[in-house]
Amino acid sequence: AMANLLETAENTGSFKTFLSALEQAGLTSELENPGSFTVLAPTDEAFAKLPEGALDELLADPLKLKKVLSYHILFGDVRSDDLAQIDEAPTVEGSVISVEQNNGITVNDTPVTQMDILSDNGVIHAIDGVLMPAIVAGG
Repeated sequence: AMANLLETAENTGSFKTFLSALEQAGLTSELENPGSFTVLAPTDEAFAKLPEGALDELLADPLKLKKVLSYHILFGDVRSDDLAQIDEAPTVEGSVISVEQNNGITVNDTPVTQMDILSDNGVIHAIDGVLMPAIVAGG
């Protein structure tokens, strides 16, 4: 059997910050469920680009953290060939991300840097930034 999303993200080695944030937010069990999910996983470099103190602030606010992280999770198995054909996707958080095909694929103007990291309950796409739902970005 293939590894689940969490194990796959762990094995990839470039999502340590994302994984510890998921754990802090209590979202790890969700990604171990058999349902299919698509995770837009910010790399450790992406988290490092956040303004000073932004990550600590998020980690200190479990509700906001959960909102931000679940904004990186889509329902279903959305592969690169699906991303190449859609212009938006609903997230587990409840709002929608925009998808563009422009010199590669971007989500909310954030480049997708590695696609189709497959696991047995979904797929991971690495992204080069941390996505903020409007409700969080706005305040």
